[in-house]
Amino acid sequence: MFVLAIVPGPAVFAIIARSFSSGKLQAFYMTVGIVLGDYIFIVLALFGLSALAELMGSAFFIIKYMSAIYLIWLGVKLLRTSTDSIDIEASKNSSLIANFLTGLFITLGNPKAIIFYIGFFPAFINVSEVTFYDTGLIMLAATLAFGSVNMCYSFLAVKARNTFKSPNASSVINTTAGTIMVSTGVLVAVKA
Repeated sequence: MFVLAIVPGPAVFAIIARSFSSGKLQAFYMTVGIVLGDYIFIVLALFGLSALAELMGSAFFIIKYMSAIYLIWLGVKLLRTSTDSIDIEASKNSSLIANFLTGLFITLGNPKAIIFYIGFFPAFINVSEVTFYDTGLIMLAATLAFGSVNMCYSFLAVKARNTFKSPNASSVINTTAGTIMVSTGVLVAVKA
């Protein structure tokens, strides 16, 4: 799980962009949504509900494209933001629940997560012998792997953001974060 978490994908790029533009709290809520999406896939994989995941077919595409559109919208909003002040203020425009839902939808619409949990995950764990205690341990491992990696990316992005204090730097930050957000949305939309 840790190796899967480290590999940059839509979730990592979204966390970096959100941290860069809005700070750690917003990224934390996005990370909680990402981890909840992982929990959903863990439960689906462990308790033989992969058929439900297959039924999710068209719903998967709806979630995927809604997530992509939202990420692109956030990115465009950042690209259009003007910077007037010397002090870089965190963008408070998106609510914590919106960040949570963005994280959740990114995971639910991520083909890499679906393939891992429904396809490869059962190859590493004998799902017929998993207890609720084992499930708790697996969820703890997912929380530690995905939560810690995403928060490390968040802290690094915030640290980079805090090193710049001029309006020009703020403009570069907004442009960079906006471009990453739009690119992530496009990546989510076109990835099979």
